[in-house]
Amino acid sequence: MHRREVVEVEGRPMPVLVFDAPGAGPHPGLVIAQHLPNAHAGLEKDPFQLDVGERYARAGFTCVMPWVFHWWPAEAPMETKVDEFRDERTLADLRAAFDLLAASGGVDAKRIGIVGHCWGGRIAWLGAAGDLRYRACAVFYGGRIKAPFGDAPAPIEHASRIPCPVLGIFGNDDASPSPEDVDDYEAALGAAGVPCEFHRYDGAGHGFQDFNMPERYREAQSEDAWGKAIEFFGRQLRA
Repeated sequence: MHRREVVEVEGRPMPVLVFDAPGAGPHPGLVIAQHLPNAHAGLEKDPFQLDVGERYARAGFTCVMPWVFHWWPAEAPMETKVDEFRDERTLADLRAAFDLLAASGGVDAKRIGIVGHCWGGRIAWLGAAGDLRYRACAVFYGGRIKAPFGDAPAPIEHASRIPCPVLGIFGNDDASPSPEDVDDYEAALGAAGVPCEFHRYDGAGHGFQDFNMPERYREAQSEDAWGKAIEFFGRQLRA
């Protein structure tokens, strides 16, 4: 189950979904960055994104999922949202989501991580690089980490700013990010001295965890990746 709240970002209302972990806290927390397919539909109309929040909550993590497309009217074309996407706005969104989570009486503010799939994987990397408070980061097949938006540098250029270990989950059949891109991600983190743990799956392409897209979904690889993610966040945020 989840509940809807609204926080203010630069004078604008931003909807968020909150997924509460069961039982008494304080629990570790997760900021969940959304992926691109629901840029039109909204957070509550995306079964995959809801499942992500519910799975982590059942595993004992209280989660906040910010609606980072609140800067545009819902009916704006996806191409417009992509073309006009700016990292500084997203960082403001993530700070607001983190602050909401940290202020919750049931969350330990010193044990918060960030995770995202696809577009959200890029956001997760960006968010970790832009906020020293994160204790863990997971990137699921995040593309465009090497691509800048607007005048800001590409997130990969800020690898040295990431304050926490990074989990990477990728499909070897993906084109964005390609295996070569993933090599570059791993090299950037290694050069920066950021601990990282990358897992690459044969027979899996982009979006292989999204059961909402049967042509992409790979159940065996997806469930294995889920186990690795839950274990990673448990290790990093419960220590």
